[in-house]
Amino acid sequence: MMVEVMALMEGLQAALALGITSVTIVTAYRPLYNHMLGIWRPSGKKLSDMINQVLTVRKKFDQCAMSFVNPTEVSYVVKLARDSIAVLIAKTLAGNASSIIERRETCTICLEDTDITKIHVVEGCAHRFCFSCMKEHVKVKLLNGMLPACPQDGCATKLSVEGSKVFLSPRLLEIMVQRMREGQIPPSQKIYCPYPKCSALMSLREVLHPMQESCSKYTAADAATLRKCVKCRGSFCISCKVPWHDRMSCYDYKRRYPHARPEDAKLQNLARQRLWRQCVKCKHMIELAEGCYHMICVCGYEFCYTCGKEWKEKKATCACPLWDEHNIIREDDEDDYEEDEDEFYLDGEVEKDHLIPFWSPPCGVLVS
Repeated sequence: MMVEVMALMEGLQAALALGITSVTIVTAYRPLYNHMLGIWRPSGKKLSDMINQVLTVRKKFDQCAMSFVNPTEVSYVVKLARDSIAVLIAKTLAGNASSIIERRETCTICLEDTDITKIHVVEGCAHRFCFSCMKEHVKVKLLNGMLPACPQDGCATKLSVEGSKVFLSPRLLEIMVQRMREGQIPPSQKIYCPYPKCSALMSLREVLHPMQESCSKYTAADAATLRKCVKCRGSFCISCKVPWHDRMSCYDYKRRYPHARPEDAKLQNLARQRLWRQCVKCKHMIELAEGCYHMICVCGYEFCYTCGKEWKEKKATCACPLWDEHNIIREDDEDDYEEDEDEFYLDGEVEKDHLIPFWSPPCGVLVS
């Protein structure tokens, strides 16, 4: 069954690459027919994922019908396939013998003619781009805390870690894995360890409850807010989001320490001085480093950096200027940008209250 689904996927992707908009899938294999129409349910996760990918590709066609026929009606197909394979083998051998010039393809992003072996085909939508453009696209997304999708305009197909291994460095792959994990946790469920040397990301369901452990030294009054980090095992208050304040209620602690951590007070003062913005949805602090004033936070919220009003459907709801020429990226800034990969992402994790820098070209839309 897996082989049949893979063959169907290859055929549909080839049709898309040729610009074909209407196809009819003819099969004499009943399991494939029933699975594609939803009559049967896949028995395993791998098969289910592959079938879902095929269904996604089918939606790319203007018309994609499916028909079941008797094996005798398509016996000629086997002969055509064998003949085609024989021709392909003959052409390959002839090409190797005569050293035919390598095939090249024009990348639709950089418009450079590229060796076809350096062209990446996005799994699920079959859009094609060169390795260099794919790497830069994914890098910009990751360094701005976003999950990368296909670069094709209007395409929302998510990129996979496995498929990205051919053009990403190990460091970027590590960050991509972390971003995918972060993306699976809703903003309201994210918890970061308050200990500076840890800062591990957890969900509310993952944090440990010391009160459930045997021989606990804590009292029953601590049960509501006392938690432990899953990584460093440090105790902290889930309400105040600080290391555990022993023998002190949350109310008393917040009154005594309005800024629980010294860096919190410094960050708030610096934000006021430099007019930084705070996302109203996830509360991240944001600084515009370069580019236009259309901001896209790591949580997906879009707003105007000048006044803070929300952007809706890629359109501003205010009359503020879109960009200022003083924020245009300069060529001498490119070397600094290369260092951002390590400067802002330590161990693939970002602390909740850390400042998030954004870069965008003066094009009207932030690349993030």
